[in-house]
Amino acid sequence: MVKTALDDRPSGGARRRRPKSMQDQGRKGHHVEGEPASASLAAAAAGAGADKIEDMATREKRLKRELNKRAAKFMKGAPVRDIKKIADRKTKAHVRYAETLADDAATNAALHEKWLLPSAPGAIEAEGMERTYRFSRSDIKDAVDINAARKAFDLSLPELGPYRVGFTRNGRDLLLGGRRGHLALVRWGDYRLISETQVRETVRDVTFLHSGQFFAAAQKKYVYVYDNRGTEIHCLKDHTEVSRLDFLPLHFLLTSVGDQGVLRYQDTTYGKIVAQHRTKLGPCDAMTHNPMNGVSLLGHGNGTVTLWSPNMGAPLVKMLCHRGPIRSVAVDPQNGYYLATAGADAQVKIFDLRTYKEVHAYFSAAPAVEVDISQRGMLAVTYGSRAQIWDASAIRGGEASSPWLPTAFANGAIVDDARFCPYDDALGVGHALGFSNVIVPGAGEPNYDSMVANPFETKGQRREQEVAQLMDKLDPETIQLDGDAVGKVRAAPKEVQRERREAAASAALGKKEKEREKNAEKSRMKGKNRVSKRYRKKQQNVVDDKKLRAKTLKEEQARRAKRAADPGAGDGPEGGGAMPGRTAGAASDAPVAPEGTSSALRRFYK
Repeated sequence: MVKTALDDRPSGGARRRRPKSMQDQGRKGHHVEGEPASASLAAAAAGAGADKIEDMATREKRLKRELNKRAAKFMKGAPVRDIKKIADRKTKAHVRYAETLADDAATNAALHEKWLLPSAPGAIEAEGMERTYRFSRSDIKDAVDINAARKAFDLSLPELGPYRVGFTRNGRDLLLGGRRGHLALVRWGDYRLISETQVRETVRDVTFLHSGQFFAAAQKKYVYVYDNRGTEIHCLKDHTEVSRLDFLPLHFLLTSVGDQGVLRYQDTTYGKIVAQHRTKLGPCDAMTHNPMNGVSLLGHGNGTVTLWSPNMGAPLVKMLCHRGPIRSVAVDPQNGYYLATAGADAQVKIFDLRTYKEVHAYFSAAPAVEVDISQRGMLAVTYGSRAQIWDASAIRGGEASSPWLPTAFANGAIVDDARFCPYDDALGVGHALGFSNVIVPGAGEPNYDSMVANPFETKGQRREQEVAQLMDKLDPETIQLDGDAVGKVRAAPKEVQRERREAAASAALGKKEKEREKNAEKSRMKGKNRVSKRYRKKQQNVVDDKKLRAKTLKEEQARRAKRAADPGAGDGPEGGGAMPGRTAGAASDAPVAPEGTSSALRRFYK
């Protein structure tokens, strides 16, 4: 606990005996002559304790200010405002309890920070006319202590490179993957080789899973999972032609993207594909994730960066960052606010992920191959056979004019990958001739939380950590842009709520009116346009032999029925009609022939 003024009281064994004069003043009824008893007591109290009471108040205020300042950086997101305006009592109680827990956790962390986090980050200070970008690797190696100087080393592997690099979350293990099939696992603390294997196949990328016991390698066609002894334990045939791998430790999700442009999420706890999305933007060669919310970021050949979640088949955000293909992307691991991108247009840009706007833009001597951001905000940019380290102010502050610490590699080794080691001042660089480790003072976080990542964990602690991670595993549904929105009530102003209610009511009324009109039209035209009716209409215009014979037979039957009912009626002579070639007689009912009737028609008249 933080020591306060109340702790300055002397202990029981160190109490001193008061002088007799003060003892006499302390007895009941004793007072100084010439002064009333109450006045003497007030004067004694004011003279003896006024300064101490003032010091206690001042010190308490100062300690409270320091405590609040320390606790501010341990708060996870902004607090919920206007809890009293939440209508539901149960929800209000849950939110108030959650805020109380968060405040207590931040306060306790701040109380113990002074004693449990004593280490200070490293740094390089230039004196006089010196500049940090003029320091070489050998100069830094000579200036540091023996243990730190051991971190500056080179591994010569010219026949199996170039190499991809990966570190565990606690910085305890190092993984190397050579393009020609070489896989090696190294204990970073004592630089001891744990295992190595030759897969005799092209290796495109490597990454650790939840711990240093398992890692995944993207090979020529499929993705394979190995243990720490180099033994193949799984072949993931759902991931084909993969060029980049990534792992989300809080969700236990292995993500991959490659030549097909398909982003896949696979849960490593039970081995099923959670989601797969087609980016429809061609092959992808740049991928990372935001550690604060789990959103995956992809860099594409048309210069855009897309943000993906397994819950949506379309990108959450699409940003146009460069005028050419994007080579690499990286996110600030401290707060997840800043994004660094490297493009084929020889530019390195910094974007603010809260506003999706460009903050800074830097030019490199050649198109950058890889970018990475350390735990304390340093930016590493690699191109050709060189690596540049920019200070944290180049990302979070004003625009920098020059790199903080440039580095060149011997024999013109072309750099392929670069990664900062967590909780260590080191940058691991994989190139065509092997692997090189560069000392970068102030890059790593000097203080660690053993409940999150412990660089010095034992075998038992590692097992307990795996169980805790599985119990704290997050669902894929929690991956969203606003990571602090999970479990909170989204409060909106009353005006906005009123507008939303009115818009919803008007939309519901409009929908009901449309349905009513549609139903009225259906009732008026009921049966007029059914399928059988339309078919019969079409068949009326069709003339065939069968239909003609049926029609003729029907007419003949009607004629016979009529003749049978009225024998006097008919077309023959017995029916009053004239036979062909003869004229109607005088007794017939035929009309009188009009004047001018031809001889051919006269037989039909009298």
